[in-house]
Amino acid sequence: MLALDAARGLAVIGMIAVNTGPRGDNELLELIYRVPYGRASLLFVLLGGIGISLMTRRTREQHAPLPWISLLWRCALLLLGGLALQELAHDVSVILQIYALLILFSIPLLRASSRILLLTAGSSALIGPLIWLAVQAQTDGGFDRDPVSASDPLWGIFTGIVLTGPYPLIVWAAPFVLGIWLGRLDLTKSRISTRLIIWGAVAAIGARVASSLLVATFAEPTSHLAWQRLFSSVAHSQMPLWLIGGTGSAVFVLGACLKIRTWSHPLASPLVHLGQLALTAYVGHLLILAFVVRPGPETLLQGIIASGSTVLALMAFTWLWRQRFSRGPLEVLLRAPKLSRGPR
Repeated sequence: MLALDAARGLAVIGMIAVNTGPRGDNELLELIYRVPYGRASLLFVLLGGIGISLMTRRTREQHAPLPWISLLWRCALLLLGGLALQELAHDVSVILQIYALLILFSIPLLRASSRILLLTAGSSALIGPLIWLAVQAQTDGGFDRDPVSASDPLWGIFTGIVLTGPYPLIVWAAPFVLGIWLGRLDLTKSRISTRLIIWGAVAAIGARVASSLLVATFAEPTSHLAWQRLFSSVAHSQMPLWLIGGTGSAVFVLGACLKIRTWSHPLASPLVHLGQLALTAYVGHLLILAFVVRPGPETLLQGIIASGSTVLALMAFTWLWRQRFSRGPLEVLLRAPKLSRGPR
């Protein structure tokens, strides 16, 4: 579905802008520039859940065995690739590790009822942050929230992805599982996209308003361990209102993309192709950051130029690649190798 590809392309562009920087400036233009912060990654994960749901739809509807080998292969490849990419000097928390573990976590849910999926997503959004805070309290806020890499011990990799890292599974399962549920809907229907736009906007605006009111009533948290932190809607705070608001924004963007019926137009093809080769583009932007951009950029203008140049370069590459090949160079690797049978 081209609308999903376009939405995935927007998620990639948002992550490139956020990851490239610069950071820490309070100017109005940079605030606008950083609108994707805490939203683009949630859109990427939401679409990942939809993709897994669509990938397994036929086996679910036909009550056939799940493609275990393909799912586990994809999980292993993304995990090992993400851990290796984290070793590079790009100053980015690579999202592929959590994406891999989310696939593994979701396998038992692929045949679950819609009610179970929504209950799981809601539990992750509400209970996951409480667990995250509890773990932080037990370590006096001293646990390592840095991303895990290939050089870390196995236990550190596991806890870093599930509990303490920049994308803890206990929290980020919410948008992924919600995506699995959304993938079961008929996204081609106009009424479905209308509902996504309405409810996405309600969640995004409502969470932000609720956070502002609660903070005004109970004051800002005095530390990372203060209970008032639960009222925060600050991006990547891992708190419920940020998660609900950011996921609402992702749902809104998805609904808006589904409303557009002209994604097959040649002018839209660069964005669509970028989304179709999202893994290649994501890894490509990390390589560009590590070997070309860093240690910059230092100013907003440099950040806009670096981000824009990276997006244009990746759009050009993915467009040219799709003129000849149906799948991207890294997307091909996601297909599990077929096991040949020996002579009987």
